[in-house]
Amino acid sequence: MPSSLRVVVFDVNETLSDMSPLRLRFEEVGAPSELMQTWFAGVLRDGFALTAAGGFAAFPDIAKDGLRGLLEGLPGWSGGAEDAARYILAGFGTLDVHPEVPGCVRTLRARGLRLITMTNGTTATTERLLARAGLLDCFDALLDVHGPGAWKPARSAYHYAVGRVGVAVTEALMVAVHPWDIDGARRAGLNAAWLRRGAGHYPATMTPPSLAADDLTALTTMLTEV
Repeated sequence: MPSSLRVVVFDVNETLSDMSPLRLRFEEVGAPSELMQTWFAGVLRDGFALTAAGGFAAFPDIAKDGLRGLLEGLPGWSGGAEDAARYILAGFGTLDVHPEVPGCVRTLRARGLRLITMTNGTTATTERLLARAGLLDCFDALLDVHGPGAWKPARSAYHYAVGRVGVAVTEALMVAVHPWDIDGARRAGLNAAWLRRGAGHYPATMTPPSLAADDLTALTTMLTEV
């Protein structure tokens, strides 16, 4: 474990949480399951765009708008977009963490690292997710982008997170599956670990990660081996 590392900052959506069950909710409202990835990418796009323009909106509001637009534009779809969007978004409260997360989180905590989350989603969703996994007591802080009023990958979002726990950016490691999150953290001065989770390629146009691992198990081994 690097001697300077004091805090591990976890992204939440897809990094800690398994979002694949949301695909079933799309099917249950009469939409194709593959629309889930299109929708989620659109939520991120719109959140990033607002931040870049100096604006801000919460994840649930952007997510709901995006869902209504996509569902109402589906050929032959005649359901109620408002109710369908509400049903899909309620699925966030039923998600579980990836299977290796509980053991890895407890191992990192036992090794003396402070653990926090920083999400473009909401702290309430993170709290439900970690409570379901029995992991709330392992985290020092659950944070979201309402604090800085800017979505990751804005520099201010990362500085807000490390500032809340009183460490220098060089003492923090951002952990995420999203290359844009890794790039943002690195540009903000943090170390960053990319979890591949099946992805084969890290974009050459983005700042490379400090570490890369197939999943959280492999990363935990890297951070705890003597």
